[in-house]
Amino acid sequence: MPFSTWSEFGTWLLGAPLLILVTILIALITRWLAHRAIGTVVDNAVRRAESNKVTGAEKLLGFDTRRRQRALTLGSLLRSIATFVITTIAILTIMALLGLPLGPLLASAGVGGVALGFGAQSLVKDFLSGIFMIIEDQYGVGDVIDTGEATGTVEEVTLRVTRLRDANGVVWFIRNGEIVRIGNKSHGWAMSTIDLQVAATEDPGRVIALIEEVLQSVAVDEQWAPKLVEPPSVAGVESITGGTMTIRVFAKCLPGEQFGVAREIREREKAMFDTAGVKLPPLPYGPSS
Repeated sequence: MPFSTWSEFGTWLLGAPLLILVTILIALITRWLAHRAIGTVVDNAVRRAESNKVTGAEKLLGFDTRRRQRALTLGSLLRSIATFVITTIAILTIMALLGLPLGPLLASAGVGGVALGFGAQSLVKDFLSGIFMIIEDQYGVGDVIDTGEATGTVEEVTLRVTRLRDANGVVWFIRNGEIVRIGNKSHGWAMSTIDLQVAATEDPGRVIALIEEVLQSVAVDEQWAPKLVEPPSVAGVESITGGTMTIRVFAKCLPGEQFGVAREIREREKAMFDTAGVKLPPLPYGPSS
């Protein structure tokens, strides 16, 4: 027995072991309180995001949902940081109670931290970029983004890497710190620009009236109306060159729907032009023999 008497053992037991137990208990309670406080803040942020008055277009574009998702993501990040800080302080306190020399340990940790910092600069850069990406809501899972290196749909976002899949099915793993600029094609709305070409001899007023009739039919169609943020509009005659008159149409759509909307408008316009006898532009080299 390392203690000469039971009294000494009792004194030791009521000393360091009890203080270690109290330290662990305080750490657990502090962590619980921190998580509870963070949870309260996140819940309030989520309720504000759900109760904020948004316009019909904003609700259609999912702005309220993105605010809610960002609040939940930030809550998870803050909980992880709080747990790490509280655990580190508790471990250092327990080591001090056990009589371990913290001076040499902290000095060694400082030197090791400097060496690790030089070797892990890219890792730290990736983590910081990931944190700011989440805070600023630059993109999320399901968004179609252009990172400069690859363009595709985001499948997973972590603090270190972003995983996306391009149109060919290739999966790209891109470090957050290497992303210099981001083009988010799914955030908010998308604009479809449609150029319709007819013969330059046609009356612009008549052709535009026919185009507007088709656009109105698309805007009230049960299949296509939910994909439009606002009714399509005719900008006017864009150019007249080489016997061809180009009339430009704009359609403000939900993200990712601009391609289908453009194809539908072109198909309906072609059918309308055929019915109304609108002449199409001449072939570049004349009719084939």
